[in-house]
Amino acid sequence: MRLFRRFIHKPGLPPGTLVAPEEKVARKPEISIFHYQESNYTEKIIDINDITESKSTPAVSWINVNGLGDIEILKRLGERFDIHELTLEDVLNLDQRPKFEEHDAYNFLVLKMLYFNKAKTDIESEQVSMVLTGNAALSFQERPGDVFDIIRERIRKGKGRVRKFGPDYLVYALMDAIVDNYFVVLETLGNSIENIETEVVENPTTQTSATIHSLRRKILLLRRSIWPLREVINGFMRSESAFINKESQLFLRDLYDHTIQVIETLETFREMLTGMLDVYLSASGNRMNEIMKVLTIISTLFIPLGFMAGLYGMNFKYMPELEWKWGYPVLLGVMAASVGAFLLYFRKRKWI
Repeated sequence: MRLFRRFIHKPGLPPGTLVAPEEKVARKPEISIFHYQESNYTEKIIDINDITESKSTPAVSWINVNGLGDIEILKRLGERFDIHELTLEDVLNLDQRPKFEEHDAYNFLVLKMLYFNKAKTDIESEQVSMVLTGNAALSFQERPGDVFDIIRERIRKGKGRVRKFGPDYLVYALMDAIVDNYFVVLETLGNSIENIETEVVENPTTQTSATIHSLRRKILLLRRSIWPLREVINGFMRSESAFINKESQLFLRDLYDHTIQVIETLETFREMLTGMLDVYLSASGNRMNEIMKVLTIISTLFIPLGFMAGLYGMNFKYMPELEWKWGYPVLLGVMAASVGAFLLYFRKRKWI
């Protein structure tokens, strides 16, 4: 899990210069397209030369690009749909903050798609960029694999409202799928927090601290990805763009409510982890204090014993107690009495 990605632009490059992300260079884009209207649909994997605009037809096009390794393909898509070079630059900037922009020829959105990788037991983040035009929606992903399968099934089977509405509703549906998957990630994260909470209270170990810090790092990733989304949806919902119909704004309000719920849950988790870290540090401090108390008591008990042993261990010739018949048992008795007196004093002060 990486909170920050390495910037791909070298200092001094002109604005709008397209540079492929280094970790995606070898991944050539795969372009899939849905053409649909209420009565029918077509689906296929296409080449960049097969993309045709259908401004004169009521069909909606969903063009999904998996992989950002071929700059020429992105440039040709930009030329085909009149996408500004600065927008394409934002598509390639994988550490982009979620945002919504209005342009004359299109609207542009950036979101973070989060999902839990069971193999790595970690949360992975992927940037998804969307372009909304009058009759088409384009989505750009870093790699194959997403949370949009449920939308594809709705288009194939004609379920729901996707095939009855325009591309603005399709963009809403894609955003809704991303936000719904946040709940799945939060549920997994919540289970981990409950487990570590039990461990902190019952049996904290040195690994507990590392686990708490790992969970706090994941929370930070989620906050960076989700908090700006509220502004994105609010801007999309209140936009007066010709590409957004009033019918879709009602659904966007519901999506906004879901986003607020995700943020509130996230903040609750954050506070819980902060509290657990405080409890862990307090428990560790108390445990260290108990250890130091035991060691201090032992040291205190042996101070008079060491003094007496040292005193009578001196090799002076004229020490009267050395020749006394009862000197040894009396000294042992004095040692035992001093230890008993200390223990009684500690007990009276409730130190033990």
